[in-house]
Amino acid sequence: QVQLVESGGGLVQAGGSLRLSCAASGSGRAFSNYAMGWFRHAPGKEREFVAGMDWSGGSTYYADSVKGRFTISRGMVEKTVYLQMNSLKPEDTAVYYCAADYLGSGQGRSGQEYERWGQGTQVTVSS
Repeated sequence: QVQLVESGGGLVQAGGSLRLSCAASGSGRAFSNYAMGWFRHAPGKEREFVAGMDWSGGSTYYADSVKGRFTISRGMVEKTVYLQMNSLKPEDTAVYYCAADYLGSGQGRSGQEYERWGQGTQVTVSS
């Protein structure tokens, strides 16, 4: 089973940028066969889909709230998925989680499709 570890969170001013990383490890199924997603969870709110990529890496999907500002990408050699976040807003403040779905489409927005999750990394955007 794949294990996921996020990093790159922190405190940034509104308008700034951060790049989150999610490193995959473990034996068994190849990293290249997993759809990857990013979700976030802010206090008092439900978990929210942010971005997803299908297992082939050919298609990406974004929540309307981040479209044009965030970019999901994947490095196959380093077995890492990234979330580049630009033009950050205070409402982007949340704990960000990456998730993996074997042979998935990357379109799942409920999160129920994803079978493996990281521990999360905090992103705080000050106004």
